[in-house]
Amino acid sequence: MGQLPVDGDTLYLGIDGGGTKCRAVIVDESGQTLGVGNGGPANPYHGVARALESIDNAADSALRAAGLPREAKAQLVAGLGLAGVNVPSLFQVVQQWDHPFKAQFLTTDLHIACIAAHEQDNGAVIVSGTGSCGFAHVDGKTLTLGAHGFPCGDGGSGAWIGLECVKAVLLDSDQLGPKTALTDLVAEQLQARGIMIVERLNGAKSSDYAKLAPLVFNAAEQGDEIALRIIHEGADYLTAIARRLWSINPPRMSMLGGVSQRIVDWMDKDIAERMSAPLRQPEFGAVHYARTQFAALAEPVA
Repeated sequence: MGQLPVDGDTLYLGIDGGGTKCRAVIVDESGQTLGVGNGGPANPYHGVARALESIDNAADSALRAAGLPREAKAQLVAGLGLAGVNVPSLFQVVQQWDHPFKAQFLTTDLHIACIAAHEQDNGAVIVSGTGSCGFAHVDGKTLTLGAHGFPCGDGGSGAWIGLECVKAVLLDSDQLGPKTALTDLVAEQLQARGIMIVERLNGAKSSDYAKLAPLVFNAAEQGDEIALRIIHEGADYLTAIARRLWSINPPRMSMLGGVSQRIVDWMDKDIAERMSAPLRQPEFGAVHYARTQFAALAEPVA
């Protein structure tokens, strides 16, 4: 195991904490990556104690990768971007955590993803993965759209597409809705038809529904009318989010998430063509946030 950092050397920890995993990176003052690590679920909405433990474990993992002892944790300036802390009560709980770091700066996972995508504070992102949402930060003003969670919202996401698929298949099965190729595709993937689909999906998570989304894209590309309706509706929702985000004039906009690469082609052409590739991963956005917030504390009061 390596030595503790030299006194005066500032090391930064970036945490990207989501509902399924937590990713950490440690960088030095010059921006060089020293180590990366992983932890478990870190969305406090699904358990504060587990989220904090995951953050701690991810930090330990990154320290090991950097060849640094656990004691070096006390010298890390940490930026935490967590899912769930858009809920004020959860933000307050994590903010009051007796953390093991030199300093802690907390924000949302959307905020750090946006910073990372553009390598600057100003920008916008649309997330279309298992869930969906939009976020923009421009000159201190933020705009968050969606982020309501499944099944209440998340239009244009994998989970939403999967749920709409199941609803259409059940209508077809009962001969109460149009016939669709999705019925046979879902039967093959779930090994179930009709009411047995409901039994198979009893207790299913959003990620389980999202696994059906590729079937819908494939069927839409083959011209199935129901699949086309679902994909167009989801794409129109994300297009509307993009237009709202552009209204506050972000310099760049990126799409993130596993569904984004397929659904962007169904969005309005003028919107799709304005999308820029993300420049960095979200944990590096957390590092940037920690650096700027820590530097602001050091600035002399006028």
